[in-house]
Amino acid sequence: MPAPAKVIDASALAALLFGEPQAEQVVDRLGDSTLIAPTLLAFEMASVCLQKLRRYPSQRDSVLAAHAISQQMGIKAVTVDFDNVLSLAEETSLTVYDASYLWLARTLDVELVTLDAALAKQARRRNPHP
Repeated sequence: MPAPAKVIDASALAALLFGEPQAEQVVDRLGDSTLIAPTLLAFEMASVCLQKLRRYPSQRDSVLAAHAISQQMGIKAVTVDFDNVLSLAEETSLTVYDASYLWLARTLDVELVTLDAALAKQARRRNPHP
């Protein structure tokens, strides 16, 4: 039986890669899932990496190594339907970025793994995964 698919957002992936306090929670939720994300995840992770480089210049090598891991994780990048994402963002008061993750999870009918409270709340409204 294939591993279940889950959509992962940048907040969850960043916690995992950069050893943030909620990393263990993310690991527990992911299990052995196949990971999927909108194509924008790569841009968001590069942005997180840049923030970490600026904040912790002495940790440059480990920050860049963590970022490299994100590109080797085999996360399936999916192009979203921007018209539908825009409508969903408007309906939920989420950013277009966050609505992209939500739209993808709803479209695929899979769990969204996020540490963003507002996004998680919207995900539970129509898809009550734990």
